[in-house]
Amino acid sequence: MSFQQLPEVRKVKKIQFGILSPDDIVSADDDDYDDHREMSVCLVEHPNNYENGKAKPGGLADPRMGTVDKTQKCATCHGTMSECPGHFGHIELAKPVFHIGFIKTVLKILRCVCFHCSKLLVDTDDKDFRHALRIKNPKRRLNAMLDLCKNKKICALGTEPKDESTEEPLNPTKPKQGGCGNVLPKITKEELKFIVEFDEVMDETIEKKSILTAERVQYQTIHHCPTCVHNILKRIKDDDARAMGLNPDWARPDWMIVTVLPVPPPPVRPSIMMDTAARGEDDLTYKLADIIKANKELKKQEINGAPAHIINEATQFLQFHVATLVDNEIPGLPQAQQRSGRALKSLRQRLKGKEGRIRNNLMGKRVDFSARTVITADPNLSIDQVGVPRSIALNLTYPETVTPFNIDRMRELIRNGPNEHPGAKYIIREDGQRFDLRFIKKISDLHLECGYKVERHVQDGDVVIFNRQPSLHKMSMMGHRIKVMPYSTFRLNLSVTTPYNADFDGDEMNLHVPQSLETRAEVQEIMMVPRQIVSPQSNRPVMGIVQDSLLGSQKFTKRDVFVERDLMMNILMWLPTWDGKIPAPAILKPKKLWTGKQLFSLIIPEINLVRTGATHNDKEKEKSEYAADTVVIIDRGELLAGILCKRSLGTSNGSIIHVVMNEHGHEATRMFIGQTQTVVNHWLINHGFTVGIGDTIADAATMAKVQQTITSAKTQVKELIIQAQSNQLPVQPGRSMLETFEKDVNKVLNLARDEAGTSAQKSLLETNNVKAMVNAGSKGSFINISQMMACVGQQNVEGKRIPFGFQHRTLPHFTKDDNGPESRGFVENSYLRGLTPQEFFFHAMGGREGL
Repeated sequence: MSFQQLPEVRKVKKIQFGILSPDDIVSADDDDYDDHREMSVCLVEHPNNYENGKAKPGGLADPRMGTVDKTQKCATCHGTMSECPGHFGHIELAKPVFHIGFIKTVLKILRCVCFHCSKLLVDTDDKDFRHALRIKNPKRRLNAMLDLCKNKKICALGTEPKDESTEEPLNPTKPKQGGCGNVLPKITKEELKFIVEFDEVMDETIEKKSILTAERVQYQTIHHCPTCVHNILKRIKDDDARAMGLNPDWARPDWMIVTVLPVPPPPVRPSIMMDTAARGEDDLTYKLADIIKANKELKKQEINGAPAHIINEATQFLQFHVATLVDNEIPGLPQAQQRSGRALKSLRQRLKGKEGRIRNNLMGKRVDFSARTVITADPNLSIDQVGVPRSIALNLTYPETVTPFNIDRMRELIRNGPNEHPGAKYIIREDGQRFDLRFIKKISDLHLECGYKVERHVQDGDVVIFNRQPSLHKMSMMGHRIKVMPYSTFRLNLSVTTPYNADFDGDEMNLHVPQSLETRAEVQEIMMVPRQIVSPQSNRPVMGIVQDSLLGSQKFTKRDVFVERDLMMNILMWLPTWDGKIPAPAILKPKKLWTGKQLFSLIIPEINLVRTGATHNDKEKEKSEYAADTVVIIDRGELLAGILCKRSLGTSNGSIIHVVMNEHGHEATRMFIGQTQTVVNHWLINHGFTVGIGDTIADAATMAKVQQTITSAKTQVKELIIQAQSNQLPVQPGRSMLETFEKDVNKVLNLARDEAGTSAQKSLLETNNVKAMVNAGSKGSFINISQMMACVGQQNVEGKRIPFGFQHRTLPHFTKDDNGPESRGFVENSYLRGLTPQEFFFHAMGGREGL
């Protein structure tokens, strides 16, 4: 019989999740198979898969469940291995068992209903009950019901006490609750068992009904088996189930107890052929075989009339195997293992975690039309460009449809072939026939018509998606335009590294080529880098001028920077938006000179901005607001005053980039960032910049002041030690003597480091190149200058000074109970002077915390 065609595709209107009932699992007759919801095609009752080399009917490899053999066909749908997805079977369990995934929910439901009559314990007239019914979320509603029921001791009858003289109820208007009036037990879970504890001695009849263990237990404590739980849950009315947040049409409480176990088809648990012609079975198959064996043993014991404790042990064994089929990492239970001792991989382990189906197979699947290589910097590219190696461009293709407008260009690409860029790799006819140009000897024989598709090499200007992992926000995947370049790395503009969180110390990035006009349009209109400059998360730019361009901008816009005519002309020729007009020079004699601010003004769009720089000091405002040139003033695109720094050109709110984006749009911002880098980098190449060891050496007077500051701090610490040892140190509220001492010492030493650093920084001239980098915001900070020149400072581990190890000391080189600065991790040397071995060790301890 030929394999039936797939049914027509229908539109999905909704998805309904639910629990499979035993009736849903067990199949109807084969004739009705296609017309029913039921899913099982056979009863599985044999643990053996094969008999005489053939799949055994009723076994775990029953041919009705599908096949994993290329030569066999499915006995249900008659499909081959590639066509048949498999069909479920089922195992009829000798006794109900708990489902490990629902056991906590079952416990909540048992605490909400009567142990004896299965009625919901809550009073339906209670306003809290009516409030709980209004909760839409089913899980929250069940928890609300549990809060209302958990303190109930008796299943309420609902009748009022009677008047002894008249035998009439005292309050006849109150309706009956319909309960049984029995005492309710306390129910707890212990591994895969429920423990039932009664406060009062029960009737003998109840005790006989509920006792389910091998030994004769006391009246108060009973081990409750799944069969009894199943009976209680079956008696729950549909209305009560709805009140607890369960939909009886899709999730009856009694369906949470397993009576019929679905058997996944062989394609889900394929066996593999071993070298010895034997078959290696999947972990699930081993586990299902264990379940069938345990089930058979339990049936046998019941038929033979075995004692209660034997049946109980067999039931527990079956319960263990069913639970470990679903989850083999249950706390308090031993793991199911293979003969080799390896733990079996259960259903839950297949799905969860990094190696599971979701993260590994679905989210982590490999894709076509992608490339990956190391990234390197190229400031000459625009921010929305990506340099692609020619070797990658020869591999990646885009399917372009042949039209009357591009047929000549497509013919030229086909003539170039697959090994010359720009060329093509494949031709696809309208009927789907595919021609590989590597194997076509005479290209002239190929006939090209409108409607054909040519899989051409990616070219300059094609839009692609560029990505760096981990993809933590939407700016981790952005659209770029390709620029085919030599060598073997992706090239990237430095300003785009911020949203990608990329650097060039070996980072790799991924490139994806859209394969249709729709996806290209989406990338161009939604994902392109210029459209992502301002983040919707924080309403501020996520990319700005960085590194040498930022440093150059700071030096370039100083008042004493002038540009000569020849350099001015050279730089202007690099600007695509230059209108051909040169501004009047700031100085005419003895030769024409233009200021850096004038040249920078040529690339600023028409905006107005007043903004203080990073080094601006509000206290000096009275003298002159513009004395230090720290206030940036831009009037209609003219930079009138101010030195540009990270505050003006970086990612802060209200920066030049932010204002340009808001007033002129993303394209003007892209041009501004690119032209800033072009102008500043070409000027910096001519001007030069370097940091030498001389930039970190302070003068003798400053070093003497630094040493005096450190010596003074060490003296103060010694005084604190004497005060603490003689119990004269004032203890701070809420702290012990030791905590107060440590806090005071840390305060003194940190203050000394800061004062020494301030002295060192103030000694630096404006021409100092380390200071220039810090002021510009391109690299380094005040603390770096302080540690290089003055003092590295106190090293901390977990927020405290270096703790004692060994015998009441930090290192063997110090005496016992030495609380002095040197012993507890104070590094008084600078990086320039070099650290002693002890200081180096403490510094390594402090630095280790960041790893």
